[in-house]
Amino acid sequence: MKAIFIVYNQAHTEKVEYMLDRLQIRGYTQWTGVYGRGSEDGDPHMNTHTWPESNSATLTIVGDDKVDVVLDSVRKLDSLNTEVGVRAFVWNIEKSY
Repeated sequence: MKAIFIVYNQAHTEKVEYMLDRLQIRGYTQWTGVYGRGSEDGDPHMNTHTWPESNSATLTIVGDDKVDVVLDSVRKLDSLNTEVGVRAFVWNIEKSY
């Protein structure tokens, strides 16, 4: 199993939820009001007067067979509007209950 952590501009929230539904990924946890700055380019998302945008994040645990499908979908979503931004990170899950 793998954990996929998806961080995105809050404008993408419905698109990320739709993507997970379409990929038949039922279980996930979302956070709103996530602040930060990308490592390569783009403006900070800090929910301040200077940097008014903010992010959301979703964590889902999937089988190894779903990882590439999710990453491909995230890549496609990001390509639709690179200024808004979406990124995904994958970790191994050793055990779960």
